[in-house]
Amino acid sequence: MSTDTHKLYASVIVPRPVDGTFTYSVPQHLQQAAGVGRRVVVPFGAKRFVTGVIESLSPVKGPDDFQIKEIAEVLDTAPVVLHPQIKLWRWLADYYMCAVGDVFKAALPSGLLPESESVVVCTDDPDPDLLAALPPRRAQIYDTVRAKGKLSLKELSKLIGVQNVEGSVSELVDTGLLAMYETMNGRYRRVKVQKVKPAFAEADRPSLAAAFAAAGRSHGQQEALTRIIALTGFNNATVPTRSVARADLLHGSEGKFTWEHVTALKRKGLVEIETVEVSRFSSPEDGAGAFSAPLPTLSQAQSQALQSVHRLFMEKGVTLLRGVTSSGKTEIYIHLIDHVLRQGKQALMLVPEIALTTQLTRRLQRVFGSKVIIYHSRFSDSERVDIWRGMVQHPGPCVVIGARSSVFLPFTNLGLVIVDEEHEASYKQHDPAPRYNGRDAAIVLASLHGAKTLLGSATPSIETYYKATEGGKYGLVELTERFGNVTMPEIELVNIDTERSRRGMDGAFANRTVAAGRKLLNEGRQLIFFHNRRGFSPRARCRLCQFIPKCDHCDVALTYHKRTNSLECHYCGASYPVPRVCPNCKEPAIEIVGYGTERVEEEIDALFPEAKILRMDLDTTRNKDAYADIIDTFSAGKANILVGTQMVTKGLDFSDVGMVGVLNADNIINYPDFRSHERAFNMLEQVAGRAGRRADTPGRVMIQTHTPDHPVLHYVRNHDYNGFYESELDERRRYFYPPFTRVINIYVKHRDSKVVQDAADRLASRLRTVLGRRVNGPIEPPVARVASMYIRQIMLKIETEASMKQVKDILRGVYSEIVSAPDAPKAIVHYDVDPV
Repeated sequence: MSTDTHKLYASVIVPRPVDGTFTYSVPQHLQQAAGVGRRVVVPFGAKRFVTGVIESLSPVKGPDDFQIKEIAEVLDTAPVVLHPQIKLWRWLADYYMCAVGDVFKAALPSGLLPESESVVVCTDDPDPDLLAALPPRRAQIYDTVRAKGKLSLKELSKLIGVQNVEGSVSELVDTGLLAMYETMNGRYRRVKVQKVKPAFAEADRPSLAAAFAAAGRSHGQQEALTRIIALTGFNNATVPTRSVARADLLHGSEGKFTWEHVTALKRKGLVEIETVEVSRFSSPEDGAGAFSAPLPTLSQAQSQALQSVHRLFMEKGVTLLRGVTSSGKTEIYIHLIDHVLRQGKQALMLVPEIALTTQLTRRLQRVFGSKVIIYHSRFSDSERVDIWRGMVQHPGPCVVIGARSSVFLPFTNLGLVIVDEEHEASYKQHDPAPRYNGRDAAIVLASLHGAKTLLGSATPSIETYYKATEGGKYGLVELTERFGNVTMPEIELVNIDTERSRRGMDGAFANRTVAAGRKLLNEGRQLIFFHNRRGFSPRARCRLCQFIPKCDHCDVALTYHKRTNSLECHYCGASYPVPRVCPNCKEPAIEIVGYGTERVEEEIDALFPEAKILRMDLDTTRNKDAYADIIDTFSAGKANILVGTQMVTKGLDFSDVGMVGVLNADNIINYPDFRSHERAFNMLEQVAGRAGRRADTPGRVMIQTHTPDHPVLHYVRNHDYNGFYESELDERRRYFYPPFTRVINIYVKHRDSKVVQDAADRLASRLRTVLGRRVNGPIEPPVARVASMYIRQIMLKIETEASMKQVKDILRGVYSEIVSAPDAPKAIVHYDVDPV
């Protein structure tokens, strides 16, 4: 080890799937600017630059046997990543068995992570003989670059329609016809606005008279000057003169003047116009007030539950609030948030779906005003950057509402974390790494800040309820009655097979379901229909040979979308035209079979022609405001029927919904996974909870199924969570599943099915020599090929009392041993810890 008092070295985390940090020297001129948590531009690989974050600084260089590169630039004057965040990254990387660089890349908005980009230009005075001898492809590249002046490799590739142009460009660079250099490319776009204020110094009567005289006889200029004086407070001696934004000035002008009239005033020296940079983030201090409405009044049951939560928070870090649907959990959340904000601390409220933020945000904004911050992936990257920077620069009390990525925000004084609908599988990130669970990450985040965590659900996950009851790890508070003495909805099971035998089915709908819905529509109530398949139809099929078109890249049937008249793969996104003849038997016998939400919507339109229908699924909610538009329209009673996928099951509050219809419960019950029954019970109980939220009329739920005697449906019909929990827990105990074990799924992938099988067999065999019967597989998962990659799955069931660190060390050691073998198959391996 060597030290140098004149040198400083930085350990830098880079956004790459590599373990550990990289050491860079800090040049003398950057040593004052460098600091832990600040972003730096560093060389990484051949001629590439990436943005990393400094984890630590030291005068100690490290081993002398490798060359230390220098930091190229420090991007920040203050940390943008805080110490608890880096600790959370380290925990996530260790627990979920991925690189800390993966966590870093997932945590920061990409606008905070500019990277270098290779740009090519033509050289001066090219050799005409070389140009004449160029083969067609390189000539096309040269001519394209010359026509555009300069191009990034990505832009060049897109223009000429060739994926890999690096080799040809390198050869053109070697011949001296092209030159290539690196430039930093960031996605963040700053917002700049024009602001206006009066240019004359005094607001007395003579100055104003002179200004209006100078404006001349132009009515537009006179109106513009009047409005500028009014909006800037120029005429009020007690108010400091401020500038007014262009949009605010023109808003409400009612056509009396235009921006051209304002620029004319500038030319006359009567106003000043400046362009300033503004943030998209509104800090809690920007609003008119922190609290804009009184706290909601609690019932006796809610008040007792709130007191119990406060009492348990004194004993335990995590408490579970189990409240039946419509029991008023949100009102309790609001009181808890109020308690934390009044202490000057911050709160985080996680929701499983972006759709839920619309209603929740408005409820919280009515109480907490500008202290409410929304954060999720539907925001643009620049919007997320502004929120991130705003929280660093204004670390005051606030409440953040967001999806799982909100756990990465730079909290400085976190006092409370609420995880609403904690059972939801949507909290789990599947691809890419880190494959983390937002609920569990939130619990760790809270502990790092010394904050408390409240988990809320009507149907808690088996593991969570176990920890709150038999495990005793979490506190438990239960709300067993709906708010306002509203009764639980009545659930009726409709046997699809029986109805069909009686000719009581009309397409996807039983006549009983239609009659019940029509009755409630006539009474002015609303309906929700739930079907967990999007698209028009889940598959096409040849009616002669039964051939089903599948994706070329994935082992799944293609879904028909009528809107685009195409067959689409919901795994890789590939799209195909509908074949005119069967590819197998060559007969024109392709038909569309089965139901997706698009087709269900079409049938509802035919069954209820007088009703206005909305559809909520991935296809109708792709843009940022689509969720809010659908929810607002339905909440306002401007639509009668809402049809959708699982989005409609999660926490939405519609007071006039009289009935919920589930078109086929078997789709979610019969799935080859040990959690399928839990997932089905939760989803059906949650969607049933959308019905009958008014005290005057009980709600109704119609569940269509081929298996009305299924135990899960028995528990759903009786709203019997405890009975389901005991039954499921007994089965988990018998077959050695969580909460009695910890599960790690290992996925092996390769483009060659033989290679992937060989790699999976080797890995499983070696693991068995160490872990024995804890190793299950390898098997083909339900979808055994995605995006041309064949997949094999190995499942590990580890005792809860075993050291997970030791298990993970074993996994890493075995993997290193196998890949270092001379004949090792080059397969991709990744780990999914605590799969859901």
